[in-house]
Amino acid sequence: MAISLQEMMAEASAAVARIPVAQAQELIARGALLLDVRDAPELEAQGRATGSHHIPRGMLEFRADPASPFYDVALRADRPVVLHCASGGRAALAGKLLKDMGYDEVYNLGGFAEWKEAGAPVEEPVDRGMGL
Repeated sequence: MAISLQEMMAEASAAVARIPVAQAQELIARGALLLDVRDAPELEAQGRATGSHHIPRGMLEFRADPASPFYDVALRADRPVVLHCASGGRAALAGKLLKDMGYDEVYNLGGFAEWKEAGAPVEEPVDRGMGL
């Protein structure tokens, strides 16, 4: 039976707690990984949270599985993961995926704009100058 986006989002939101920036910062200070799942052009255009690790949502399965040749050692099932994207949707879906893959402590920070609006540190995009 097919599942709709609305159903997937409801399942993801039920499985992955949405947390405020202050709680995310506390978790990060204790060693959690801040994981940005936006696509690379979004980071180039909008900047990124200082200290964040980037894995695009489309590559997460490959980077999260220790048996994959593309495994990213920053991801560990025993390390809390705080996810964010642009608005929270991809972060929720990514969080559900990580939980399905055996990651226990996974949180959805929401969007990058929330991080910036809270005054959390950011690395601004690089000025590419003269149309480059």
